[in-house]
Amino acid sequence: MTPNILIVEDEVVTRTTLKSLFEAEGYNVFEAEDGSQMHDFFENNNINLVIMDINLPGKNGLILAREVRDRKNVGLIFLTGRDNDVDRILGLEIGADDYLTKPFNPRELTIRARNLLNRTLSNNDDDDLPSRVSFNGWILDGDSRSLISPSKNEFRLPRSEFRALHLFLSNPGKILTREQLIMEMTGRELRPNDRTVDVTIRRIRKHFESEVNSDDLIVTIHGEGYRFCGTVDS
Repeated sequence: MTPNILIVEDEVVTRTTLKSLFEAEGYNVFEAEDGSQMHDFFENNNINLVIMDINLPGKNGLILAREVRDRKNVGLIFLTGRDNDVDRILGLEIGADDYLTKPFNPRELTIRARNLLNRTLSNNDDDDLPSRVSFNGWILDGDSRSLISPSKNEFRLPRSEFRALHLFLSNPGKILTREQLIMEMTGRELRPNDRTVDVTIRRIRKHFESEVNSDDLIVTIHGEGYRFCGTVDS
């Protein structure tokens, strides 16, 4: 199956350039200039990856990203001229799988897109875990990609959070490096000053903090990485 990529970009020249770039790589490429057109394509096509600007007419990309995240197996890359740390961190916190700034290196973009598609199309989010995993009163539900608290609050997880938590539950008590986590989450190597892992762990911890006695399930091992200190039910 040839993956379907949706470019959401209101600048015609950039949109056309991206379409040509990915068609040359053998992908099916669709174009949308705003959120309304984006949703039209979702209704009529099986979209595998969205590459989206933040500055869009109507709803901006940060708002649209939350709507994209409601779809289980869609990858999301921000490609934007907004290069400050606040926007980058916010984009990752909302659930983007990757964040690149303009001007961009075409080869780098296609490599990141290919790696992300390999993850989203592999259908192995629950490869060595049962569909529902219980730990410390919590449940990780692989079918809905949700985290369910002891008090039955349900948190829909972006792919990055789900895959990070999946790795922790597969390796309870073990120290996981940022390099291991970023590879599991996005299929790429850790870059200098890359805060993707730290932002993702912070979001997972916020879910745990909603319940008493759950805020210490993932601990920081300074200079090494992170460790899951909970107990996975057998």
